[in-house]
Amino acid sequence: MKPKILFLYTELAEYFLACVKALAAEHQAEVHIIRWPVNKEAPFKFEIPENINLYEKQDYTREQLVSLCQDIQPLLVFCSGWIDKDYLAVVRSFRKRIPVLVGMDNHWFGTAKQQIARLVAPFTLQRLFTHAFVAGLPQQKYARKLGFPENKIVSGYYAADVDLFRKAGKEVEALKEQNFPKRFIYVGRYIPQKGIDTMWEAFVQLQEEKPNEWELWCLGTGPLESNATKHPKIKHIGFVQPQEMRRYIQEAGVFVLPSFYEPWGVVVHEFAAAGFPLLCSREVGAATAFLENGVNGYTFEAGNIPALKQGMANIMNLPGKALYQMGQKSVELALQNTPSKWAAKLMALV
Repeated sequence: MKPKILFLYTELAEYFLACVKALAAEHQAEVHIIRWPVNKEAPFKFEIPENINLYEKQDYTREQLVSLCQDIQPLLVFCSGWIDKDYLAVVRSFRKRIPVLVGMDNHWFGTAKQQIARLVAPFTLQRLFTHAFVAGLPQQKYARKLGFPENKIVSGYYAADVDLFRKAGKEVEALKEQNFPKRFIYVGRYIPQKGIDTMWEAFVQLQEEKPNEWELWCLGTGPLESNATKHPKIKHIGFVQPQEMRRYIQEAGVFVLPSFYEPWGVVVHEFAAAGFPLLCSREVGAATAFLENGVNGYTFEAGNIPALKQGMANIMNLPGKALYQMGQKSVELALQNTPSKWAAKLMALV
């Protein structure tokens, strides 16, 4: 009999589907996913494989949702966070008789809200979940604060579709080794917390002080789009579906993420897998796993335009061969977590 795995999910993403595909293909798991409605700011179009069962949360009342999940009879339940009360009702119905994991991507800041969560965790989260599935090092601390012992904390909650991005990067590897593209690329929403205003300002200042061939390509959409900085060397490309990303991966050179707040950032893992040097603020959680400062890129203080300028200047001043070698180190770091490894971690708990 196939092992049944149930996911109580918020917004689907291509990388998550790559992980559950690995679960189904490599472990013959029967996958069931309940999901939230599609986010209008990130209207991704997904191809759902036939062997993955998808349910729209809005089609069920709380009681119907609990009944549906009980009828599935899963061997493991994963819930992406603890904000959805309907999902918590489902979790509660299993009474920890099977492994029930909670996904965590927030950092521990010691805020009043987090302190309250820590104090009530023995009466709430600890009664609901058997394990914490955390994104990485910054989240492990929070999980411990909430009372999860080390042997109940699983790391690697987010895994990029490494094969897809590695393939796109590998197709142009020889070309990049000979003639590295002088293009920074940003992929993400156009919202204040991403720090994109500071990125545009830093880039424009560098071009004014020392004009050069480098360009900045920005892919995404959001409220800041109408006020985006206009400059001959900054290209605003708009929202791009995952299947259309290959072209931009192959034509750009260095990935930039200047976020003021970024609990993780799977996009960092994706571009590391594609062989990109990385330039990330220290608020980007994924940088703790995939960016070694001075080795495969640079980190900088979020919101600090001179520091971001320096990081960009460091990149611009390096020869193409050095940038290519940085990208190869990124690939090495990206292979630490893959959909196959993600799937194996879950199946080890069944």
